[in-house]
Amino acid sequence: MVGSAMAAVLGHDIHFHDKKIALLEAGPRKEYDHVPDSYSNRVSSISPGSATLLSSCGAWDHVCSLRLKPFRRMQVWDACSEAMIVFEKDDLDDMGYIVENDVIMSALTKQLDAVADRVEVFYRSKAVGYTWPLPSHGCGTSPWVQVELADGRRLQTKLLIGADGHNSVVRKEAEIKNIEHQYDQSAVVATLHLSEATDNNVAWQRFLPTGPIALLPLSDTASSLVWSTSHDHASELLAMDEESFVDSINSAFWSNINHSDFIDTAGAMFRSAISLLKPLGTAVRQLPPSVAGVDAESRAMFPLGLGHATEYVRPRVALIGDAAHRVHPLAGQGVNLGFGDIACLAHHLSAAAFNGSDLGSLKHLLKFETERQRHNVSLLAATDMLKRLYSTTLAPLVLLRTWGLQATNALPPVKEQIMAFASK
Repeated sequence: MVGSAMAAVLGHDIHFHDKKIALLEAGPRKEYDHVPDSYSNRVSSISPGSATLLSSCGAWDHVCSLRLKPFRRMQVWDACSEAMIVFEKDDLDDMGYIVENDVIMSALTKQLDAVADRVEVFYRSKAVGYTWPLPSHGCGTSPWVQVELADGRRLQTKLLIGADGHNSVVRKEAEIKNIEHQYDQSAVVATLHLSEATDNNVAWQRFLPTGPIALLPLSDTASSLVWSTSHDHASELLAMDEESFVDSINSAFWSNINHSDFIDTAGAMFRSAISLLKPLGTAVRQLPPSVAGVDAESRAMFPLGLGHATEYVRPRVALIGDAAHRVHPLAGQGVNLGFGDIACLAHHLSAAAFNGSDLGSLKHLLKFETERQRHNVSLLAATDMLKRLYSTTLAPLVLLRTWGLQATNALPPVKEQIMAFASK
């Protein structure tokens, strides 16, 4: 999604009208005339900022014509206490959109077709070698990066953008170091059927001691599951029959087995004190919908990890998306970080093209790196801290996070800042 969006955004940029862009896509062409009846199990939470980026190349209109589900509220709560936090907009604007990855790809494919005169897409292609230009020692040095494809073709470019995932070959070939940590968790995804039709415009997330479970709206009767849990438990969830799987999900959202009287009492006292000081700062607790069934074949799992490239750029190379950073899905920010990279890099490349500058020069690439690292590192750190803070049942830490969540929920300015940061 990130590589295709990068190519589409540059292809639709007026300052790139005289440039040639090649997109190397390992997979086949993906395009829908109409969406299939069943939902895909791979979905993304798209922020308003990402929707704006997709609008800039015309893809968002196509997404809207296919299938998406807006959500207007997000409720996050702790399985070990009554603490919760609710995010919602006063003006009933959409907080975000749940969209199937295939729908986004179809929309981007359509927009790439519209600029086929300047963007050439090599489907089912694989790069097998990169040759970097030597550091400049005079006028005669070539400014081209050579890319060798598996079928023998060779391409050359003044700027190579690596959007090839968290196992990025571009990053490795460019010898950019990557800080990595594998979490002791896998994510289980599935498409779920609700017990009854609802407005279903709330994104739900509960922090269990084994990891967060999220229910994301797809329609009035369907939701997408993202359950981060231990590798063994994830394997068990995949092997369960449908009834046991559905029971496990409902129990994960509804059960109070991890509560303790001490934490509940301390939390209630703190909540009462807050309501006396700031009676308007709390939000009404809603109950999540109950799940009745699961789409056959929609269950899947994948391991989770943290990753961050120490550099996003080198001369003639830039990394975006998961090639530059990998984040836990608990904040729903994975692809939004990638789209944010695109908006920033496209801005600087557009200015460079307008000025007739060399697109592969570090002068403007470093501006992109500085801006995005400032944003991405803080989000990666916060997400990692939340994952660790909620992975314990130790009473002092449970009490600390309970009070922290209650206090944050009672302070609208703090919540507004968090929402503003996440909506970029």
